[in-house]
Amino acid sequence: MIRVLLADDQALVRGALAAMLGLEADIEVVAQVGSGAEVVAAATAHRVDVALLDVQMPGGDGLDAAAELHAALPSCRIVILTTFGRPGYLARAMRAGASGFVVKDAPPEQLVDAVRRVHAGLRVVDPVLAAESLSTGASSLTERERDVLRAAADGATVATVAARLHLSEGTVRNHLSAAIGKTTARTRAEAVRLADEHGWL
Repeated sequence: MIRVLLADDQALVRGALAAMLGLEADIEVVAQVGSGAEVVAAATAHRVDVALLDVQMPGGDGLDAAAELHAALPSCRIVILTTFGRPGYLARAMRAGASGFVVKDAPPEQLVDAVRRVHAGLRVVDPVLAAESLSTGASSLTERERDVLRAAADGATVATVAARLHLSEGTVRNHLSAAIGKTTARTRAEAVRLADEHGWL
């Protein structure tokens, strides 16, 4: 029996996935959580074989939770299951220790197959997303440039971003300028949008 953890902040989605997976004779959903912060404790407590993690959740996103889970429970296989099929998310998921990446609009049988395959030690990646990831390439943004773009995402002024990150205004301007150049944007708002679309934030 493959013991599965579902992590998604939408209760209806969790319920639907649990019902679908529960129809399989060799899969049992043993835990469901609604935030990234709950993943490691639930997976450990229930001796989970496979964890299905949404990307965007409160209390730490699924990619951060994947890295924490991989470190805490290396035997657990991780599948990122998301609405947001962004190439940068795929790269981050693989770095975090995920064995699979499936978009939520995939056919149900594809998800069931992914659970079985990662449990068997294989990798499963949505083929369209894999192709996009190869053509887009990895993020050229540094961690600090990502931090600055995230802090500026709500339209905050340079002074506000500097205060949020405990940096000088000059340093913030330099990082914003570099990020704008690397994303080939014309403005910082466009740089935020492009970086987010690629999954680099």
